[in-house]
Amino acid sequence: MKFSAADLLDQLQVESALPVADLEKKLALKSAKDQHQLQLALGALQSLGVLTLEEQGVSRSGSEELIEARLRCSSKGFCFALREGGGEDIYIRDHQLNHAWNGDRVLVKVTREGGRRRSPEGGVQCILERANTTVLAQVERQGEQLVAVPLDDRLHAPINLAAVDAEHADRAEEAVVEVQLDRFPVAQFPPQGHVRRSLSILGGGQADQDLLLARHRLSAEGFSGRLSLKTPAENGREDLSALPSLLLQGWGAKDQPALPAVSLELLEGGYRLWVHAPSVGERLGMDTPLERWLRQQGEALCLGNSWVPLLPAALQKAAQLAVGQTQPALSVALELSPEGELLHYRFCRSLVKPTALVDAKALEAFAARKPKARTTPAALKALKEQLPLLEQLQELAQLLRQQRLAGGGLDLELPLPALESLADQRQGLPDQRRQGWGLSFDPVSPLAWLRELLRPAEQALGRHLAAFELPALFLTQAQPDPNELNDLVKLAVGLDIPLELGADGNAPAAAALAEAFLASDRARVLHQQLRDTTRPVLISAGPEANALAAEPLAYAPWCCPSLHYSAVWNQLLLVSLLTEGKDRPSVRHKTRIDLSSDSGHGQVEWALLPQSQLAPFQEALAAGLVNRLNARSRFADEVEADGLALAQARAAEALVGQTLPGVISGIQSYGFFVELPPTQVEGLVHVSSLKDDWYEYRSRQHRLVGRKNRRTYKLGDPVEVEVQKVDVLRHQIDLAVLVSEGAQAPENDPDAAVEVEDDEF
Repeated sequence: MKFSAADLLDQLQVESALPVADLEKKLALKSAKDQHQLQLALGALQSLGVLTLEEQGVSRSGSEELIEARLRCSSKGFCFALREGGGEDIYIRDHQLNHAWNGDRVLVKVTREGGRRRSPEGGVQCILERANTTVLAQVERQGEQLVAVPLDDRLHAPINLAAVDAEHADRAEEAVVEVQLDRFPVAQFPPQGHVRRSLSILGGGQADQDLLLARHRLSAEGFSGRLSLKTPAENGREDLSALPSLLLQGWGAKDQPALPAVSLELLEGGYRLWVHAPSVGERLGMDTPLERWLRQQGEALCLGNSWVPLLPAALQKAAQLAVGQTQPALSVALELSPEGELLHYRFCRSLVKPTALVDAKALEAFAARKPKARTTPAALKALKEQLPLLEQLQELAQLLRQQRLAGGGLDLELPLPALESLADQRQGLPDQRRQGWGLSFDPVSPLAWLRELLRPAEQALGRHLAAFELPALFLTQAQPDPNELNDLVKLAVGLDIPLELGADGNAPAAAALAEAFLASDRARVLHQQLRDTTRPVLISAGPEANALAAEPLAYAPWCCPSLHYSAVWNQLLLVSLLTEGKDRPSVRHKTRIDLSSDSGHGQVEWALLPQSQLAPFQEALAAGLVNRLNARSRFADEVEADGLALAQARAAEALVGQTLPGVISGIQSYGFFVELPPTQVEGLVHVSSLKDDWYEYRSRQHRLVGRKNRRTYKLGDPVEVEVQKVDVLRHQIDLAVLVSEGAQAPENDPDAAVEVEDDEF
């Protein structure tokens, strides 16, 4: 079937009915077979009470009984439904799954309300979208039946294969197969599929990338429709080509996303910072096939040192800024105080001509140069005329960083390992996605500079679109839970770090904790614990107070449209405002309002844009765009985390049989995790391998304690371990701790209370 139930429901609203013919057009259903399948789907969803089918069209029912959620299952068989709109997770018992699998988007009905220590329970009423249309598996014979056993142990359903796939059963040690699901389980009938291709698990490099793409059902083919791009209009465009501007480039891959350029002018009372973003919004049409496809993609993905781009190659090439070329852009002039506070701003459609490119080698030479030297390093020769501008940008970036940290921003010392296969991913992103914290500032990283310089530009657009009450996409982030920070302080005190709760009984702010932890020899593991207390950055349809800014300002992404669809959306809205916005109530009024700057705020009492232009934005928001984009953002993070784990596991293969020093990075009831520098790969020392004693788990102190010898394993402790086994496909590294025969246990354990937790989720 060409569409899922989720695709269908995403086109519908509660308030208004959509004619079936229009629904067929939105879903691109042209054949009689596809249209018949749509009728079957509409009938089934109507019988479930999900939608209403009437003569004038189809609408969503608006029932609050059915909750949209995504399944998260564990290898032990426990399943929870995570609500799309946020809220308490719903526990789903095995017999209530109705053949739904981990990751599926579902409609859930709550059957039992939760209590103080119990999650609500419910059952799956409808599977909206299957997450596992293909799976990685190994082929086995179970009796007379040939089956594919998924590598993901959260999928507890062997898939029946035809006899023609038997050849793959003999290669299980060298390869895995990608299985296409032909039929998901129905009633008593098991799932069926066929082998699409065999993938090597010994190849490394490109073979590992193929494994990663197949595991997450990603395709490198991109947009398959007809690509028809608009030409940016020349009328009303401001010529900024004479303004010196720099392109800060931090990645090395050929298919890397396009980044903005920056310029700076010194004023008597501060700075005028210019940010010039690649103009994607001017080349797209709202609600066109390409724009709808970009909505589905959501994010560009970094796979270590290559990318799965968001934009089609032709669109990226057209919008990308290049040194020495005059190109259309979307620019903003930001007036900043001497302290870096955003005072005023003005947006414009512009022409820019980047003067020079600044990469990591240039910044390394810039940091190492001697100010009074007569010669210019080779890496800086192309920037010789722009060195004063570079110095000014460095000063401003540091100023903006200090302002952000003073306002509660959080930087953590948690860089990724310096593996060649992670070259681009290690640099991070120049703006926010879901990560609620930032890497500690690296003065030789161009992207670290951009992270600070782009922040006021995205705050400016957030203020602007919120002031004009336009249907923008904003970024929000909640503050950490005070109870979690309090627990972290107690943990740190238990590790002999001099911290205490304040007079009000609460922990210091997260930024203050991060600073305090840096002085400890357990700084990395404590920063990891602090990272886990941060709340993710979420996309929202309205401005909210959040931790992304020094004060409760709206924050709207737009500077990196080749990275995030939310930036494409806001660029489309900004272009509409600049080109079609109504700057006076009627032609009879002589006084115009400047819609490009903050001077027009509070003066507009009429509709800025015609309803015909606003309708596609409003309809998409009403159809659940925000939830879908947040889901795609989570998916992007999962893919990149999987790629990181795969690269680290590959690096650990060469360590099997070796004894290495490590640091305890996590404690659980079933053992403890050890991080091995310099790859930062984590392996598990299972509690069953600790033969010298019976160890009790004390969750509040994050430690394991021997009952007899009182030997303690706690966060941040150095340990010697032997690497026993590496499973690259499942990213599992088995370790055994080495305890010297003469090692002395502590005389006594200061913790009198014993808390033992044996259950594992």
